[in-house]
Amino acid sequence: MNTTQWSKGLEGVIAAETAISLVDGEKGKLIYRGYDAKELSLNHSFEEICFLLWYGRLPSHKELMTLSNAFRNDRALPEHLLHIMKQLPPEMSMMSVIRTLLSALEDPSYQWPPTIEQAIRLTAVVPTIIATRTAILKGKEPTAPHLSLDHIANYLYMIHGTSPSLAHVKALTTYAILTMEHGMNASTFSSRVIASTESDLISSMTGAIGAMKGPLHGGAPSEVTEMLHEIGTKEHTESWLTSKLENNEKLMGFGHRVYKTTDPRAEALREITGKLSEEDVWLELAYHVEETALRLLDQYKPGRKLYTNVEFYAAAVLKAVEIPNELFTPTFTLSRMVGWTANVIEQSIDNRIFRPQSLYTGEIPTP
Repeated sequence: MNTTQWSKGLEGVIAAETAISLVDGEKGKLIYRGYDAKELSLNHSFEEICFLLWYGRLPSHKELMTLSNAFRNDRALPEHLLHIMKQLPPEMSMMSVIRTLLSALEDPSYQWPPTIEQAIRLTAVVPTIIATRTAILKGKEPTAPHLSLDHIANYLYMIHGTSPSLAHVKALTTYAILTMEHGMNASTFSSRVIASTESDLISSMTGAIGAMKGPLHGGAPSEVTEMLHEIGTKEHTESWLTSKLENNEKLMGFGHRVYKTTDPRAEALREITGKLSEEDVWLELAYHVEETALRLLDQYKPGRKLYTNVEFYAAAVLKAVEIPNELFTPTFTLSRMVGWTANVIEQSIDNRIFRPQSLYTGEIPTP
């Protein structure tokens, strides 16, 4: 084996061809099927971009209505899943609950090759799993899905039990579209590896969820919230950030493994937060922390190209629309279901099982 091809973490290694998304770290661009994801997030519905990622084009009005109706028809939690959920220990994490219940959905219809109909069914039910589990843990009666609301509005409705404001729906829709898909990240790669064995779509999704559950992948927005809570006030911002930087500690929400300029998803989310509330103390603190952090990063780490990433404003948006901290990663998951399923379907069209090499560093027996 040519060991010069070895790359720790597979960084820089091309593992698949895709027409789904392009992450251009140098130019700060995220492209979905030939469209700028930032523009899509600000001007389209969640369902429209689902259609785009699954079918490769934006839908007609009739096609959009058909997809929207399919989502509504597949939202309900089957009775056997509700029974299983009630038996799960209360300390079980929400990500583990989602993984377990999706596994329990499996039936003979989930066979290779994966289909868009299967993708719709799995994507539609995840918000219901999250909201139902949340209600059960609070000792409340779960809120049934609202058939007249779209996917994101219905999620907020089920979580809070009341009709969400248009501003909150728009903000969370923007977030959900921007987090639907992001190239060959750890969870997407996991889903494609499983799919390459010709396993079923549910197995690919549970594998992806397992990867997303890891704090290095899906947990960053929660850490941003913790940082903002610790800072507390504008007056405390500079001293808190300076202390972290002088101790060579990482500032959560800044810097990205791929983007060498401002994360385009952060730009879109910052734009949408301005429409939530001009007097939101939480958002005002976030704006001030961002401004101060960028100035200090330029001072303490010159030339490192550390900019605001999506996790910073994801935390701001999720907090502003009243999603609790423990549901940040599950909410990320309900949107990324779309990208995962699109990748698995693409993998099935021109499949080859993944079988990379490893570099052996152990002992060799002597003759």
